Amino acid sequence: MATTRNAHTEWEGELLKGMGEVTLDSSGVGHFPVTWASRAEDPNGKTSPEELIAAAHSSCFSMALANGLTQAGNPPTRLTTKAAVTFQPGTGITGIHLTVEGEVPGIDESAFKSAAEDAKVNCPVSQALAGTTISLTAALS
Repeated sequence: MATTRNAHTEWEGELLKGMGEVTLDSSGVGHFPVTWASRAEDPNGKTSPEELIAAAHSSCFSMALANGLTQAGNPPTRLTTKAAVTFQPGTGITGIHLTVEGEVPGIDESAFKSAAEDAKVNCPVSQALAGTTISLTAALS
């Protein structure tokens, strides 16, 4: 069964001096202020599209990796995934780097890295972002 999740943004003013608020409608878990400065300079307590992409990508990748490891008979005890989305004003998103560290009983470093590469390619968010260079660093803790 397909699911659809929703968010919306209310924006006021021009790009450089304006501001907006992103609302996570489906979950209702929050409203997050966003500005051009929070995107292209310092966050100063506000989010950006790239930070929201990083959150989506790190959680999707973690789920895909947990599933792949479990299906292979090695369920993880813990996975810590960071996603770094790089934005260059005037160019756009220039890359995403995923870093994952895992505690996975019964698996060696090579098998973990292979499972992580598979998750990087096959997680739905990675697939949605296929036009962007996605790199990965994976290690057991």
